Amino acid sequence: MQNIKQRILLLFFISIGFFSINSILIYANTNQNAIEQASTATTPGVTAQEIFLGSVLPLDGRTAGIGIKISAGFDAALAGQIINGRTVRILYADDLYEPILTPLKVRRLQKQGIFALLGNVGTPTTAAALPIIKQHGIPALGFFTGTSLLRTGRGLMLNYRASYAQETETVIKAAIQAGVKPEQVCAYVQNDAYGKDGLLGMATALKQAKAPQKVIQSLETLLANSTNDWLVRPPKNGAAPINNHGPVGVYMRNHLDVLSGYKSLKNWEHQTSYRCKLVLAVGIYENIAQFIYESRDSYKENWIISAVSFVGANNLLHTLQELNEHENLGPAHGLENVLMTQVVPNLDSKLPIVEKARSKLGKDFGFISLEGYIIGQIMLKLLRETPMPLTRINFMNQARQTKFNLGGISIDFTKNGYQGSDLVTITRLTVDGYKLVTPKDWQNMLAWRTKKATTVTKHSNRKESQSRHSSDKEMRRNKDTRKSRTKNRRNRQGRRGRR
Repeated sequence: MQNIKQRILLLFFISIGFFSINSILIYANTNQNAIEQASTATTPGVTAQEIFLGSVLPLDGRTAGIGIKISAGFDAALAGQIINGRTVRILYADDLYEPILTPLKVRRLQKQGIFALLGNVGTPTTAAALPIIKQHGIPALGFFTGTSLLRTGRGLMLNYRASYAQETETVIKAAIQAGVKPEQVCAYVQNDAYGKDGLLGMATALKQAKAPQKVIQSLETLLANSTNDWLVRPPKNGAAPINNHGPVGVYMRNHLDVLSGYKSLKNWEHQTSYRCKLVLAVGIYENIAQFIYESRDSYKENWIISAVSFVGANNLLHTLQELNEHENLGPAHGLENVLMTQVVPNLDSKLPIVEKARSKLGKDFGFISLEGYIIGQIMLKLLRETPMPLTRINFMNQARQTKFNLGGISIDFTKNGYQGSDLVTITRLTVDGYKLVTPKDWQNMLAWRTKKATTVTKHSNRKESQSRHSSDKEMRRNKDTRKSRTKNRRNRQGRRGRR
């Protein structure tokens, strides 16, 4: 009888335990589902049907060509894509490449509800957006800038592209290897944080190349006296300032004046007896095109001018050709000795990612739109591999342990957690587009001379002064013509940019 009671009690406790365990499991599963639903419901930009991304970029104004092209790349990559039953959508906001407008646009997208920011354009605009991004914990992927501000290892930042420092170091090392002396490296840059980032790479490369101490000290003085708003304090009238420290000329963002920057470089030459041979160009395509055109046509300089990728390859070529057309010059005029570093494969590449982008983009296919397409594909890859629930933290954790081959491009966020690619190539501008630079190209560029080039020495100050005075008059005489020409071009770009 006692045994029977014990068996009954044992069965009773087993049954209680069984139901308790099941109750716990049911509760745990129910709770996990509730957590997933709650997390999804409270994750900005994520609904049961959609994932919303945002992008702040210039779709109008002088830099519209960049915003229009990179958004074309995003659209080609993201259109119709579905991740775990949710359709991916992207919302655009136009900040005209003006930092004063960027925070307003980011806040607007944040209030609309976005999961992440994708491909914002520009260094000064990015600097203006960072406090809001940090405040709201918004992941940021593939911003179209090589700024060091996004390469600190802090925050929710994921870059695709190599930095401006990597771009400038790459071309300086190649030029010195080809025969350019370190003291012959100069720069023409935008007078803000964007230009400053380019000079940081320049200073690093010249130190490694053992440039004269005078060059290094002048660059260090310029950088030490700069702020995130400007390299050289601009005058109260807003005009471009003359720089008196180092082989650097500057221009003001969203302005076309190139004369002050040019004069800064010539002043450096006169003060030091060093002669610029390689001029790094860190700016926007309209101003850089004007600088190339004027330095060749008005001043007959034999410089190799090397632009960073942000300048915009196709936009630069088209702007130079429009200038040639207006002056009844041949389509190849002024294209000699113009280089550009690229952070994507060349457009004639047979890599699968390039072929897919070419097919998807059609007439919009170019360096900038290709980069937009690559960034869009990276975003899709990361979204697909992020474990559920889809939260910003899960997304970032997954991204930082992701390494893969994207159609021939190595993407690796595991190295440092903030930059996926270190790809930098050097291309030269031709009438048919951009071609990869060869050692023979460097030889030809170093031997190239403009027509009627004048040789200036420190013993010919009088003739030099007369020549500069004559050139200044010529540039002022052409000023109204250039204003009319660029105004017409901006109007055309503005109409294309409104969408």
